[in-house]
Amino acid sequence: MSTDLHVAGESPATVEADAVVLGLLPGAGDDPARLAPGGEELDAAFDGELAALLRVAGATGKADQVLKLPTRGAVTAPLLVAVGLGKPGPDGSPSAEQVRRASGAAARALAGTARAASTLGRLDLAAAAEGTLLGAYAFTAYRTNGNGKPPVGSVTLLTQESDAAGTVHTATAVAEAVCAARDLVNTPPNDLFPASFADRAVALAEGTGIEVEVLDDAALAEGGYGGVLGVGQGSSRKPRLVRLRWSGGSNPRATVALVGKGITFDTGGISIKPAANMDHMTSDMSGAAAVIATTVLAARLELPVTVTATVPMAENMPSDTAYRPGDVLRMYGGRTVEVLNTDAEGRLILADAIVRAGEDEPDYLIETSTLTGAQMVALGLRTAGIMGSDEFRDRVAAHARTCGEDGWAMPLPEHVRADLDSRVADLANVTGARWGGMLVAGVFLREFVREGLPWAHIDIAGPAFNPGSPHGYTGKGGTGVPVRTLWSVLQDVAANG
Repeated sequence: MSTDLHVAGESPATVEADAVVLGLLPGAGDDPARLAPGGEELDAAFDGELAALLRVAGATGKADQVLKLPTRGAVTAPLLVAVGLGKPGPDGSPSAEQVRRASGAAARALAGTARAASTLGRLDLAAAAEGTLLGAYAFTAYRTNGNGKPPVGSVTLLTQESDAAGTVHTATAVAEAVCAARDLVNTPPNDLFPASFADRAVALAEGTGIEVEVLDDAALAEGGYGGVLGVGQGSSRKPRLVRLRWSGGSNPRATVALVGKGITFDTGGISIKPAANMDHMTSDMSGAAAVIATTVLAARLELPVTVTATVPMAENMPSDTAYRPGDVLRMYGGRTVEVLNTDAEGRLILADAIVRAGEDEPDYLIETSTLTGAQMVALGLRTAGIMGSDEFRDRVAAHARTCGEDGWAMPLPEHVRADLDSRVADLANVTGARWGGMLVAGVFLREFVREGLPWAHIDIAGPAFNPGSPHGYTGKGGTGVPVRTLWSVLQDVAANG
């Protein structure tokens, strides 16, 4: 990370820094904003008039609002950065996600600052640490004409927490995993293609104790991975399948299989996409990036859960060797699929990976993918659709909401399966109907899940990539979703099985 985090128990009024961050909450009546807990010493240094001063400057306490004021010697730091937390919960306290978002907004506003301190660590240290590092993230690998202001150099989180160092260590590892996934998503497809993506996965796993296996196109053909090969056959850059395994240490509590879609670029193939926004398809490997980063995170923090990531990687291109509508593919495990639309390619490579992952007989399976435009139609750009076996699906969705990545449980209606019947194969990859595309994809994937295995499918078509303005701790481009959801579920499994 380019931003260093530190912890200290000193007063924000006397801490040595170029700027000090203070949280604001919405007020009521004639007082549109009030100071969040943790800023009492700052208020005292301004003779109890700090909230009134900030209200004159336009403070509302709304989420993501940032105001900068010179302190004129009232405190040691020459600059005060006030950031809105938004409306608190029923107990009057801001949530972890509110602290995370405010910390991210403050970190973005502090770009170009050498040293800062933040009172938000007094509200929730882990959330403040994660939000600061994620908000400071910048992808500059391809900029040659100046990178603008550099990220804030260091941030001291002010806290009285007893195990502050341990909390920040874990939060930093989580943020680094999210940023690793963001880096992969943001890398352009001329540099991130199946072979180089596999190399990047191997490099990330190096030194962590993770076992790595990479299958090239010859090995995929020998193994019968017809979905991955079919989708990838139109590209000169041949497909791969990567397997990463963290053993869980000496006494793992359970075994979790992670599967992620790794389409390094998706033109739609013969069923080619419209040109508008096709550049966003550089993010079609976001699911793969997330499961790779999460598996490495589990190893780095020595989580007592065996985690195996199965990651199919392919580039979906139109050419004289590309697969066609009407082709029948024999998937890994032997089932056959009639291809009716080559732009429904993700479910084909995932089917191979899900069957392979099931052969390890895990206790749980989680698959994530930028799978359907229908997810965005149903739930928008920030809420993932989560499907699967009912109990585990709801468990994963609850973790998505708790960790701030947001997800909503969706059904897999039984009647949809009949629409996937094929005239020539075991099933087709799409239906002829217009409706419920997100659910259709989930029903298709369910056909390849081992009987009795608790599983969840997380459709992140919208949440994985932010094409608009930055907000909270999320910048433009790859978001790193759902790394934190996966990590939260794995922690739950480690604690409760």
